Amino acid sequence: MTIQPTPDADLNGVLADLVASAQQALGANFVGAWLQGSFAVGDWDVDSDVDFLIATQRDPSAAEEAALNAMHARLYRLPSHWAQHLEGSYIPIDILRRVVAPGSPRRSLLFLDNTSDMLERSIHDDTAIVRWVTRERGITLAGPPPATLIDSVSADELRREVRATMHEWGAEIAAGSYSIANQWAQPFAVLMYCRMLQTLDNGRIESKRAGAAWAQRTLDGRWAGLIQRAWEARPNPSLKVRSPADHADQRDTLAFIQFALTLGEQESS
Repeated sequence: MTIQPTPDADLNGVLADLVASAQQALGANFVGAWLQGSFAVGDWDVDSDVDFLIATQRDPSAAEEAALNAMHARLYRLPSHWAQHLEGSYIPIDILRRVVAPGSPRRSLLFLDNTSDMLERSIHDDTAIVRWVTRERGITLAGPPPATLIDSVSADELRREVRATMHEWGAEIAAGSYSIANQWAQPFAVLMYCRMLQTLDNGRIESKRAGAAWAQRTLDGRWAGLIQRAWEARPNPSLKVRSPADHADQRDTLAFIQFALTLGEQESS
């Protein structure tokens, strides 16, 4: 494992335990482990998820899955803030290698959600974005460099996936099936649409901070206040998720999403 994969000594201890315990649970099935997400793109803070990816030779067996669940239940009880915020997937190397072809379904992987102590099956990390971030910015915790296991992800592949996510998520928000009625979800949606628009512009994955700064420099000035308030609202998500969002900001967020979708289609054409 990288001696100090992050500047936080407490987190480094949790990561060392995660990697050593995963190696023990998986044995010869273990291939490598990397940090991705906020820590990889340089946008982490004390409220960040700890996004990891662990590659395996094959899908874990029932016995290996049971051992991994026991491991995550134990890690969750460690006396560390970070232990409750691990999030990541176990992905066989034949799936990890390539981005899903257009029109093909994403694959279900063993996944640990943030604040959970038990694995579930999810398509959460079978994305071009996770592959790009892991390959280009990932922090190796154990095993080979990720670029040896993941094919290059093109800017067009990233743009295609991001554009689809913008439309799918936007439809869920408009229908109310994804609620932006709390003080966590509303600013999160604003920052993520800023970030996705930046990817459409430059063909890379940048941090939320970089996406917000890019949007304030580049987009119509009428969105500047909404974006600034969204950035300032990031601390204390566990408190904000239980607090109602400002009605005016909810309304403006819906308008901003529609603006982003229209702009994304203009860039596509």
